[in-house]
Amino acid sequence: MEQVTTQTAAGRPGRSALVRRHRKENVSAWLFGMLSLFPLVLTVVMGLVLAVRARPITEGSTVWELLTGRTWLPLEGQFGYFPFIAGTLWVTTLAMLIAVPPAIFTTIYLAEYANARVREVTKPLVDLLAAIPSVVYGVWGVIVIVPLVGDRLAPWLSSWLGFIPLFDSDNPTGYSVLSGSLVLALMVVPVIIAISYEVIVTVPRGLREAALALGTTRWQAITHAVLPKALPGIAAAVVLAFSRAFGETMAVLMVVGNVARAPSSIFDPAYPLPALIANNYGEMMSIPLYDSALMGAALILLVVVLIFNVISVLALRSAVRRAAA
Repeated sequence: MEQVTTQTAAGRPGRSALVRRHRKENVSAWLFGMLSLFPLVLTVVMGLVLAVRARPITEGSTVWELLTGRTWLPLEGQFGYFPFIAGTLWVTTLAMLIAVPPAIFTTIYLAEYANARVREVTKPLVDLLAAIPSVVYGVWGVIVIVPLVGDRLAPWLSSWLGFIPLFDSDNPTGYSVLSGSLVLALMVVPVIIAISYEVIVTVPRGLREAALALGTTRWQAITHAVLPKALPGIAAAVVLAFSRAFGETMAVLMVVGNVARAPSSIFDPAYPLPALIANNYGEMMSIPLYDSALMGAALILLVVVLIFNVISVLALRSAVRRAAA
């Protein structure tokens, strides 16, 4: 009888075919495993390279002195990062406070209340806004947001709330934390809407119908049944938007003022870390330790974003466990 090595009489794969298939599966699994590790390896390599390049600046000052130093005078060898860290936190935090509530309510309207015609028109526009280059937002901010803040918002809010240091204004130019935050908020709102919408529409329709069958209103069904189920995905959208806002460069540096001083009011100018790196890298490299100082700024930016993302991932896992329970 003729021997068949690749297929048995019953039509099942022979031993050699099974060996080849198993070998292909092992190779595929190994390849996909290596690809999945690539982002982690790349992040570690980036951190190590930045740490090595930033090491010279730590030889004359401790890390704590660099982080808390308020003086940035490269010609005198003084590199204090605190004004830039404070400027980054001010602009990003205020931008998220402005962006998150309207983005979430817009998402709820599009997913739960709007008819199909409104969604067909609005959804592509939201996606288009998310794809606009940041420099376009920056130019628009210079033309519209900066005059609006300098001529309208700052005088009005200072006249009513000037007794609160947060709203005190002595900057007539309009290039301020508020201007940068408004531009950033406009940039991240489409990101939050686009991701949150896809999360909410994936919530099973039966969950809504069950809540309505219990006699709840439509809003109660959304807040008590739909949103708790979609909360991890919405939180992920906010985290992604925060990461983009925290590392945004071009749009912010065009409207924020770029003054190396820690702001004390939303109308004060600021100088975020990304703007510091973008404005100065490649220039004045003849100054001792200047390149190391900029690499240190990049390392701080990377570490802060990583820490925030790790915390957010842990929070998301906790939210998922609570929702499952």
